[in-house]
Amino acid sequence: MTEAPRPGIGRVTAAIVAVAAMLPYLTLKILWLAGHYVGVGAPDLMADPAMVGMNAMTFGMDAVGLVLALAFTMRWGLRLPAWLVLLPLWVGSGLLSVVIVSAPVVLVASGLDALDGGPIEPWVYAMVYGGFIGQGVGLMAAFALYARDRWPAVFTTRLSHPFPSLTRPLQRVIAWAALPVAVLLGGVMLTRVIGAQPYLAVQNLLRGTLAIAGALALVALVRGRGPGRGPGRGAGRGRGPFWRPAVLVWLGSGTLFAWGLYTMVVAAAAGPLSAAEGGVEEFVALFGMLTGLVMGLCAAFLLVERSSVGSGVGDVQAVQQPLEGDDRERDRGAADQRHR
Repeated sequence: MTEAPRPGIGRVTAAIVAVAAMLPYLTLKILWLAGHYVGVGAPDLMADPAMVGMNAMTFGMDAVGLVLALAFTMRWGLRLPAWLVLLPLWVGSGLLSVVIVSAPVVLVASGLDALDGGPIEPWVYAMVYGGFIGQGVGLMAAFALYARDRWPAVFTTRLSHPFPSLTRPLQRVIAWAALPVAVLLGGVMLTRVIGAQPYLAVQNLLRGTLAIAGALALVALVRGRGPGRGPGRGAGRGRGPFWRPAVLVWLGSGTLFAWGLYTMVVAAAAGPLSAAEGGVEEFVALFGMLTGLVMGLCAAFLLVERSSVGSGVGDVQAVQQPLEGDDRERDRGAADQRHR
């Protein structure tokens, strides 16, 4: 058995960047939860029970990201169950990918005026969104390098790589059913670009584009695989690498689910952050959350089947045997020496 690879300098550096970007945000959340409303002009806002709950939730989300960033720098991170890594990274990527692009664009378009206004001081906005950008870029880069080491075949096989599939008909039904819904939701988001405030316009543009692109990529994944396909059949299809449409599905479904869930939580809390638009916004968020979840589950089924025995794609289960095997051998050797 080959020993699990040690984290490379690129993965470690990206994880350090992510951790460094998270610490100021986590510190600020701890202060706010403790009743020290640093950078807040209206303390009553943070004392609202809904805001306390939101601060606790976002603190927990960032804490999970911190643990994952540390896991990406350690060999024990390869032992974690796949779902424990993929699920929070899927949600986090959906949220942060939009912020990573929208925040710099809005800052360039509006200048420092984008940080003014509201009960929060400008330096807090700068620190928080700067931290989001840093942790988003760092986490995604570290995860990409981690995934390349743990599931290398995802990055090396073609879209038409043959593998046995028991749920192919169901995947096709789900992918094609999700496509018109995602296109409709994406179209609604794109229409909201017109006349919106800069940061909302950029966010809606990105979310709408990713929703449509992710749904199209999911159809390509389902159609592009070729179990049992002969060498001369479908010769023009599936020649590209598998990871390209997979990334679009990852971001598109994650964005739909994460932003839909976030909007629903904010609306349910009925706090100061609740949108005044009401019905339509919540309707789009609900269907976006459900559509993103269905797309993500469909892609998960495809990945599990693609990684089945004999497919040549690799194991999606936690990498345990090489590391645990070495540990068992060392423990056995030490025990033998003590008995001697």
